[in-house]
Amino acid sequence: MADLPAQKSSSHADIDFSNRRLYVKLKTSQVGQRESPIISLEVDPYLKAAGKDLKFFIIDLQSVTFMSSMGVGVCIALRNKALAAGGKSILFGCAPELLKLLVMMKIDQMFKFAKDQAELDAQLRG
Repeated sequence: MADLPAQKSSSHADIDFSNRRLYVKLKTSQVGQRESPIISLEVDPYLKAAGKDLKFFIIDLQSVTFMSSMGVGVCIALRNKALAAGGKSILFGCAPELLKLLVMMKIDQMFKFAKDQAELDAQLRG
């Protein structure tokens, strides 16, 4: 992580890497064709730099109300990179409608979910 700041903020995401946790808070209400590659470009260097130091990869979806198939694809691709580094992936604060969609697509089998801060804290302790 020597060449990356521990924290980064852009119009699409806030990124924070500390205590072996990469926390990505998406700041857009929609993750579609335009946002997906931008988010990927912003997060990828952090996943690469974290390497085997990564324990948890958290995607905060509290602001997201719509996610296209490209958005889902980016989440899966980032999750796969985190998994390759040994990190566990958690989707945090998913809106009920978005959660229904992800369950229907069986994405719930690929991620842990935390609906609120208490659930997230419990998963990070475990």
